[in-house]
Amino acid sequence: MTDQFLSQSVFILLVEDNPADAELAIRALRRGRISNPIQVLKDGAEALDFIYCRGDYTHREFTDFPKLILLDLKLPKISGLDVLKHLKSDQSTQSIPIVVLTSSAQDSDVIESYKLGVNSYIVKPVDFEQFNQSIERLGFYWVVINKTPF
Repeated sequence: MTDQFLSQSVFILLVEDNPADAELAIRALRRGRISNPIQVLKDGAEALDFIYCRGDYTHREFTDFPKLILLDLKLPKISGLDVLKHLKSDQSTQSIPIVVLTSSAQDSDVIESYKLGVNSYIVKPVDFEQFNQSIERLGFYWVVINKTPF
């Protein structure tokens, strides 16, 4: 999927370093009838470059924000918590809905994520069917029902 296509529609940004988890999330969103384009990024540094139109993403428009960011916490280069902290502390990006989608059920990660401004925190279920249902509901709420300023 190319950035050029993303700039013409409402899209979801999935920041996930595990290809299998990313594929499962995409399939679950599609199964839940979410047809929006999905941009997958594999680390926190790339996510910030994408949002702020730096590096490989200088051709993007800074105001072309995703409808939703699905963010893993355990990412290479820059952690998901640091990405969350950066985006939620910046007035220009703080209104982007961010849902942490992670395998970490540690209370410290949950508490820190909410302190930093996460909109929702979901622990990846181990059970495949439960994972699918969680992502389907998540996509429907944040992409279809929820109203955002952009």
